[in-house]
Amino acid sequence: MERLEPLRDDIREYASAGNPLLGICLGQQLLFEVSEEMGEHEGLGLIPGRVRYLPRDKGLKVPHMGWSPLTPVENQNVCSTVIPGEQVYFVHSLYTDCTETGDVAATAEYGLRFPAAVQRKNIWGVQFHPEKSGDVGLRILKNFIEC
Repeated sequence: MERLEPLRDDIREYASAGNPLLGICLGQQLLFEVSEEMGEHEGLGLIPGRVRYLPRDKGLKVPHMGWSPLTPVENQNVCSTVIPGEQVYFVHSLYTDCTETGDVAATAEYGLRFPAAVQRKNIWGVQFHPEKSGDVGLRILKNFIEC
């Protein structure tokens, strides 16, 4: 966020004008109001919620690195072409905790169920890497381009 500080207002203005914006991995986390990574830091505030650490008390390795299945939420364009159970590739130690459940476009599980994709009007985010997720990732990127 320190590096984005000079652009923060421009990004917010761009998004509020209705232009499409896609955050990938860390980019999804930056869309939120607050992050707990290395202290508490303000995000872009485009989607209500917090960025939290994945639980370390579940016996799972953190960071979560690897393939996990998606569960898409109906009526969300970002994951409209995803078949439930299709897998995407993750590399993350934190997850987004949405204040409003209507912003969740798909979920995944790793020690807890978390938003793997979010959408608030023209603002989209994916916690995973679509560019490393084969055909599923390409379809998601195509959905974004077509929006």
